[in-house]
Amino acid sequence: MAERRFVVEGPQAVREALGSLEELFVLDAEHPLAVAAAAAGATVTPVDAKVLAALAETATPQGLVGVAPLLEPDLAVLDGARLVVVLHEANDPGNAGTVIRTADAAGADAVVLTAGSVDPHNGKCVRATAGSLWHLPVVHGVELPDVLSALRRTGVQVLATSGAGADDLDDLQDSGALAQPTAWLLGSEAHGLPLDVLAQADRVVRIPLRGRAESLNLATAAAVCLYASARAQR
Repeated sequence: MAERRFVVEGPQAVREALGSLEELFVLDAEHPLAVAAAAAGATVTPVDAKVLAALAETATPQGLVGVAPLLEPDLAVLDGARLVVVLHEANDPGNAGTVIRTADAAGADAVVLTAGSVDPHNGKCVRATAGSLWHLPVVHGVELPDVLSALRRTGVQVLATSGAGADDLDDLQDSGALAQPTAWLLGSEAHGLPLDVLAQADRVVRIPLRGRAESLNLATAAAVCLYASARAQR
C-alpha cells in the first residue's frame, strides 16, 4: 500500500484487472492470462511455486499473482448517479467485497466506503468482489458528511437501513418511492448505524422479516435493498 499498489491474485481478478496490471508473477509463462497481460503492457515474470506462495496471500495460490495501482476514484463519480450503496464503518472485508459484487450485479453506479471501513484493496475484499472491483467505482476513506453532501447536491435520496426503521421496504416499493435516484446507507456488521447517522438519512427503512430470523447480515441486506431499487428504476 505504501507504494500505492496492491496484490491481485487468482485468474478471475487478474482477468478483470488486465488493463491496469503493472506486474504479473506466474508459474506458467504460456498461460493465456500471462500472454494477455504481456500484450497489455504488464511485466510478466515466471517464478517457481515457492516464490509464488511467498507473494500470494492465500494458502493455495492459483498460479497468478499480479500487482496493480490503487483504485482511487473520488466523490465526483456520484454526479448523475441513480443507485449507490454507502457502507459506513463496515469492517469485514468478505462482506464488503460481497456488497461490491452485489452492487455491480444490480447495476449500481458506485459504492462508497466511509472512513473507518475496510480498505477495498484488502486481499480478502478483492477476492470477494470476484472481479467487480474493476467494474464500478469504489470510493473509500471519505467522511460521511462529505458523502451525504455530494449525494444531495446531485438529487439522490439517502435511505438508511435499520431493523427499527419507520418505513417498510415493501411499502416504499409499492408507493413508487424507490424509483427515485437512491443511495442505500448501511452500517457495520456488528453495530449497524448509530442514531446520529440514522437521523441524517431521508428515511430509515426496515426489511420485513417473515420468519423467525433476528436479522440479515450486511451483504444480504444490501442485496435485498439494491435489487428492490433496481427493479423500481428499471
